[in-house]
Amino acid sequence: MKHRVLVVDDDHLVADTLNLVFQANGYESEAVYSAAEGLDRARSFNPGLLLCDVSMPETSGLQLAETVQQEMPECKLLMLTAYSANVAKVEQHVIRTRRPLKLLNKPCRPELLLREAESLLRTA
Repeated sequence: MKHRVLVVDDDHLVADTLNLVFQANGYESEAVYSAAEGLDRARSFNPGLLLCDVSMPETSGLQLAETVQQEMPECKLLMLTAYSANVAKVEQHVIRTRRPLKLLNKPCRPELLLREAESLLRTA
């Protein structure tokens, strides 16, 4: 069975590129471009992994992650950020929600991204 990955990033090029990386490596993957789209798609696609940008307009990636964790507790979370200031926000989120999530910096090498994704998906 293929693992399902949902990529959410407001930068279309980033989202589409990450989606292609996952598809090229045997994952069933889809990309959307806002947290609202991400939540709608997650509800129907039922991903095993949500890969999400932290900073997006309107609804942040952390807000999306929290909703997904509540509705789909089995879904693993991998966050991306290009801003070092977001590290503290993510750490506060983890403390507040008591739910783990992994944070990678953008740009991220595909090998690292795939290794982290596989590691998260292996944990039950």
